[in-house]
Amino acid sequence: MRMATDTDMPMASHPQPPIVLRAIAVVGIVLSLFHLYAAGIQPLGLFYQRPIHLGFILVLCFLIYPVWGPAHPRGITGWIIDATLILCGVVVGAWVPINIDIIANQVFPRDIDVWMGVLTILVVLEGARRAVGLGMTIIGAAFVAYAFSGARGEMPFLADWMPGIMNHRGYSLERVASQMTLGAEGIFGLPLGVAATFIFVFVLFGAFLEVTGAGKFFIDLAYAATGRQRGGPAKAAVIASAGMGSISGSAIANVVTTGAFTIPLMKRLGYRPAQAGGIEAAASTGGQIMPPLMGAGAFLMSEFTRVPYGDIVLVSIFPAILYFGTVYLLVHIAAVKQGMSGIPAAELPSVRHVLAEGWHFLLPLVALTYFLIAGYSPMRVGFFAILSVVAAASAKALWVFFVTGPTVAGLVALCRRGLSLTLRAMELGARNAVAVSMACAVAGIIVGVVGLTGLGLKFSAMMLAFSGGNLVLALLLVLIASLILGMGLPVTAAYIVLIILVGPALTSEFGVPLLIAHLVVFWYSQDSNVTPPVALAGFAGAAIAGSKPMETSFQAWKYAKGLYLIPLFMVFNEEIILGGPLPLLIWSGTIAIVALVGFAAAIEGYLWRPMALWQRALIVPGVIAVFWPSFVIEAGGVALIVAMLALNWWGNRGQADLARPDSV
Repeated sequence: MRMATDTDMPMASHPQPPIVLRAIAVVGIVLSLFHLYAAGIQPLGLFYQRPIHLGFILVLCFLIYPVWGPAHPRGITGWIIDATLILCGVVVGAWVPINIDIIANQVFPRDIDVWMGVLTILVVLEGARRAVGLGMTIIGAAFVAYAFSGARGEMPFLADWMPGIMNHRGYSLERVASQMTLGAEGIFGLPLGVAATFIFVFVLFGAFLEVTGAGKFFIDLAYAATGRQRGGPAKAAVIASAGMGSISGSAIANVVTTGAFTIPLMKRLGYRPAQAGGIEAAASTGGQIMPPLMGAGAFLMSEFTRVPYGDIVLVSIFPAILYFGTVYLLVHIAAVKQGMSGIPAAELPSVRHVLAEGWHFLLPLVALTYFLIAGYSPMRVGFFAILSVVAAASAKALWVFFVTGPTVAGLVALCRRGLSLTLRAMELGARNAVAVSMACAVAGIIVGVVGLTGLGLKFSAMMLAFSGGNLVLALLLVLIASLILGMGLPVTAAYIVLIILVGPALTSEFGVPLLIAHLVVFWYSQDSNVTPPVALAGFAGAAIAGSKPMETSFQAWKYAKGLYLIPLFMVFNEEIILGGPLPLLIWSGTIAIVALVGFAAAIEGYLWRPMALWQRALIVPGVIAVFWPSFVIEAGGVALIVAMLALNWWGNRGQADLARPDSV
């Protein structure tokens, strides 16, 4: 069974025949071995690596996802369709590498190359429909149709349906097919290149961590550290999700893995079902912005901005801490308001015992951090990280083997288990890479059309017109666009589409630095996980909690408020990302913490004690002032927030003094 992805929804699944499962395993293992070879032994050129990767992914896609959907058997007709598409996937993957010399030296494409381009576009759109969802396919097809519109295009009548600013000359089938498949600006462009290199290797790294038991280790460690505190399971959910989010690569996968443990315990402790599901969804969404892996987005961001991956990880640490600190504080306030206590110590594992059993799982993360700081390429870092997982797990298994008494039969069994886990991790990694690779392939279509038609500049002009040159309104438009796109696209795909369309406007028209523009769009692209009416992580949390999906989604939206505020702070206090004088960095970090604490208290109406409505109302303009690009207004906002929080603390102290026996 594959891990959940950003588009997974609960449904009955018809079991695959054993021969199909075996074929999926074989193809997945071969694909993983291919990428390990390219990452650690012999790097390949882009017109070898990317088409071969796409060919394998298409074959896996049509094997894993039947034409009629997972709830129905294929039948004879379905097998005819899928077998044909599998064969097409093989041809698509092999065509460019086999004909690379002819393609590179020809002035005009051959007819056969054009028709192969058409075939590639069609199978990619169909693969995306199955693995990512119909929304991605519709968007990809719409961009192809846009390329054909115009006086010289294949579909000139479409120009009559578009505003004047969107019109262009139009392009022929030959020109579009060539753009999509015979260069590095279409399907085999940057998005698929990142998926075929960095993303796959780190998805494989996460699969190795998963099959060796790292997930349970992180969850147990979080429980051991926080379980005895008020609202312990909810706080454990926050910490465990921070550790697991980057590994799983999906907020929904994070919810269903950590939430299976945390949500029932939260309910038992006194959290309402919708509240428990919402907390887990908000925490799991934060895993996508938590270094060192940050899902697939950080690798794409590095390629788009030409900023080293290690630098992106470093500048993302403080914003991620702010996000999880906000969720943690909201969880704590909710626990105090409801008079909750922690879990008895007897029911919790000890930190010492958890570390004694699973300390070796920390070694791969240490190795990952070391190689990133040392300046190795992300592909090579992922390769060494995988080797470190294998080495750590093998060393622990051998240690147990020798302590318990070595035997020949035991050694054979140990080797078989190690080989079985390795093969399972390779298959799981390949399965988990299908959805993101298909999304990146369709994103290549979008990138190709934008480059061909100049749509990016036109979209920037439209954005400038709608916002009236106001940066806050422009960011609000980005937020709305990300929410709408998130209804039909996974997070990574939404980020790619948004940054292609709005990135140039944010940087050139509004003066937002390139890296900050990408971080803002990347953070906002996460909101479809927690924002009603389509909150996929919230729905997953509701399924586990047994609560209403919409009520759970509103709770997730409340606890994930940092997802909306922190990107604004990056824009108006860019020194926390780009660096600056130490006093300025300290000031910016301090006011960010004060603003988020005040915001959390205003939302919950509670910090040390219940907060009066007028105090909550005064905190709101204080928070707004902290985001204002003026030192005087910032200082005034901080003073107002601190004054309201101090009144709350003083009132609680006075109440405590009155409650003492000697005060009567």
